[in-house]
Formats: sequence, C-alpha cells, structure tokens
Amino acid sequence: MTKSWLFEGGRIIDPQNGTDQERSLLVVDGLFAAAGTPVPADARRVDAGGCWLVPGLVDMHVHLREPGQEYKEDIVSGTRAAAAGGFTAVACMPNTQPVNDCMAVTALILERARQGYARVYPVGAISKGSRGEELAEYGEMKDAGVVAVSDDGMPVRDSQLMRRALEYAGDHNLAVISHSEEIALSRHGVMNEGQMATRLGLMGIPAAAEAIMVYREIALAEYTGRPVHIAHISTAMATDLIRTAKARGVRVTAETTPHYFTLTEEAVQGYNTNAKMNPPLRTEADRLAIRQGLADGTFDAIATDHAPHSSLEKELEFDLAAYGIIGLETAVPLALALVREGVIDARRFVELLSVNPARILGVPGGTLGAGTTADLTVINPDQNFVYTLESVVSKSKNSPFLGWSMQGRAVMTMVAGRLMFELTP
Repeated sequence: MTKSWLFEGGRIIDPQNGTDQERSLLVVDGLFAAAGTPVPADARRVDAGGCWLVPGLVDMHVHLREPGQEYKEDIVSGTRAAAAGGFTAVACMPNTQPVNDCMAVTALILERARQGYARVYPVGAISKGSRGEELAEYGEMKDAGVVAVSDDGMPVRDSQLMRRALEYAGDHNLAVISHSEEIALSRHGVMNEGQMATRLGLMGIPAAAEAIMVYREIALAEYTGRPVHIAHISTAMATDLIRTAKARGVRVTAETTPHYFTLTEEAVQGYNTNAKMNPPLRTEADRLAIRQGLADGTFDAIATDHAPHSSLEKELEFDLAAYGIIGLETAVPLALALVREGVIDARRFVELLSVNPARILGVPGGTLGAGTTADLTVINPDQNFVYTLESVVSKSKNSPFLGWSMQGRAVMTMVAGRLMFELTP
C-alpha cells in the first residue's frame, strides 16, 4: 500500500488556513505534511495540474438504507458512491428499519462502515422510533457514536418535544437536524402547489408547509438558546426566515441541495417520478432565492439528501411513487456550475461542501493543515462527462439528471491517506 503521495501542480483551496494557491501537497503516513518536508523516495507522484486539491468533502445528509432496505442501498455501496462523488465522509439519517434510536443500531452501522469507502457518521433519531412521542436516549447513542439527532423523513410535530430535544441534545453536544414540514398542510401532496400541479391533476404541497415549521424551529432555538440545523430548504419563504434569524443572532444553520438550486417543478412534467421528492421541487423564484442564499451566507452547507429507491418504488403512478433521488455522484458538478456562473467562488464551494458540514456536525475535517488526517478530494473542474445510467455507482438509479452533460468532477478521493476512488480513463 502506498504510504506517501506527492500531488504536484494543483490548486490548493483550504479556507481554514487561508490558502488558495498552486503548489505541491505531500501526504505521508496518512497525514498532510508541512511545507518543506522531504519527499520520501517511494512517494507516488500525481500530476494535479488543472485540478483543485480540497479538504475531503462531507455530506451531512444521506440515506444509506442499512439496516432494513439493503436492496436499495447498503453502507458499502453508498460509501462507494460517496467516494466516486468526491465525499470522504457522510452522515447517515436514522430512518432505517429498525430506526436508529439506540446503541445497538448505531453500533451495527459503524461496524458495517469498517468495510466502506468513506467515513460514516450516524445520526440518531430525535424520538423513539421517530414517532414523535418520546425522546430517544441521546446519551446512550452519543456514547455509541452518533454525531447528531434527527427524525428526518418525518417532522417533530409536538413543539414541546422539539424544545426538549434542543435542550437535551445541547447537553450532549449533539446537533439537532430538523425536517421542517407542517404535515397538516403537506398531507397527501406529491409536488409543489401551484399551476403546474393543477395542470397535472396532482395534489400540491404549499411553500408555507416548510416555512411554518422553519419559523417554529427558529423560535425554539431563540427561546432555548440552543442551536438548530434546518435540512433541505426548498423555498424563498424559508430562506428569508433563516436570513432574518441569523441577522438577529439566532443559532440557526441550514442546508440546501443541488436539486433545489438546479431544478424547478417543471422537471415533474410527464409525471417524472425521478423528480418527486420531499420537500418538492419549487418555482423558478424559489430556485433563484436558494442560489442567492448560497451566495450571501444564509445557507451553511450543500448536502445531497441522497435517497436511493429501486424501480419497485419509482416505476409507479406519480401519486404512489416514493419521494427522493440519489445525489452523491452529481453534487460536485452541479455545485461547480454555481462557481462557473459567478454565484459562489471556489472558496465558498469548499466551505459549503467541506468546512461547514464538518463544523456543524462537530467532526474532524475541512482542512488541509499540516499534521491533520489526509482526507482529500481532487477535483478537475473542467472535465466534461455525461451522467449515464451505466455510470451510476449507487445501487439505485433514481436521478433526474440521467443523460445530462456535466462539467467538473472528483477524480481522486482519499481517506486518511488511503485511495478510495480514482477516475480511470
């Protein structure tokens, strides 16, 4: 096994250390070496000319489906897809079968992750069974290895329970990730509420269903003084609420996903079930608002909400099809489009996909600093490719981006100095 690597001629982008320059980067025995360190004779030399060398990307919102639905994805296949997409770490949501609400399930996930291709950070459930009735045992789960709690897939409907979750999780230094949805408004909806839903004859989900619950989470965070993280924001209304809350000092962070800043409800035309997700794709005004939120700091992270489903769940009538799409392998090119279009710069790209997710979750990463663990993503921002069904690494193929011509991708992914993915010609 190669123990030393010398990446030559790449653009090193390390916001944590204020670095954005072309120079060599040396990895020795799984750590980034200080400038001036002698290069071992057996080091593998990599021509990184034209590429970005960035801290390993961290996806703080994925569904690995194990345990319980391994036919859709499992921890090994999901982390293989993550590495192919440039991610060195992923945080997996607890809506497995059984729900990850205890030490035993957390331990199982971490044991299976030993055979994986990226670091796996389990997220435990906010409530037992994610039923929203009783808090799970955060101390037990924290000891087992969870880094956050969430009932993702279902909102916590009881405001008092959510208040207690913020307080209890804060006591255990765990992030609370909110799935913000007012079920009374979204129930039976399958796409964005509006003219498109009316034309297609489909029940809609109004933007207010997201905004109302986002407002509640902000209010509870402000009242308790505890932080809250808002997942997969899709609307202009919620973006404005988060921006305003941050301005007055509320401890709120938020993520959005590539599909919300790339697609609109127009993608649902033809009853395309690969464009069905929750929250749903919104309007062009919402898409532009999401992009503005990424530019001005309203959003802290880009996550994928990678949600694999087999054809059994997707090749159905639109009303019956499962919500969700895969996203680990397309996040980098879709986010790089924002850089090319001048919405964000390269530094902000790294902050959104590496630095901030690691900080919010309280996990290592987000830096190329000397002496730190060598989690590294090498990105060729100019490489053109077509995202085809045959090229998908994930077990499931439910992506609205199949057939798209894309620009920019990860070409190497390294975890603790070990090569986990290398794009072959």
